[in-house]
Amino acid sequence: MPGTFSQIYIQIVFAVKGRENLLLSEWREDLFKYLSGIILRQGQKSIIVNGVSDHVHAFVGLKPSKSVSDLVRDIKNNSSNHINKNHWVRSRFSWQEGYGAFSYSHSQIEQVYNYILNQEQHHKKRSFKEEYLGLLRKFDIDLNQKNLFDWIE
Repeated sequence: MPGTFSQIYIQIVFAVKGRENLLLSEWREDLFKYLSGIILRQGQKSIIVNGVSDHVHAFVGLKPSKSVSDLVRDIKNNSSNHINKNHWVRSRFSWQEGYGAFSYSHSQIEQVYNYILNQEQHHKKRSFKEEYLGLLRKFDIDLNQKNLFDWIE
């Protein structure tokens, strides 16, 4: 029987609302495992999920039957509920609206994986704003400043 075959690799980047440093190191690893589980439960391939205190990178093998926007919605909704249920932050936790989604070829998987794996070291040299604007430029995405995240300097 013929099937559908695809290779769609997407790096998804999203931030904590207000870009606050709320993703504390003591529970961040558990959160990233939880995010990976959401991706898997949606029938997608979780290649790596990592980030720092104010944002997350998820590298996903996406099936063509699933839209990126639906996947991100499910990740954000389920994970914010999980964070709030576990009382990992004092106030009500939520993710900032919007996200970045960047596509890669099969030959770039290892490079993107290592980039996401080393987020802590990477952000000792470069802010999230610099990183995110760099990704938008690299992928030739229109930089309409009013549609970007709310940046806290």
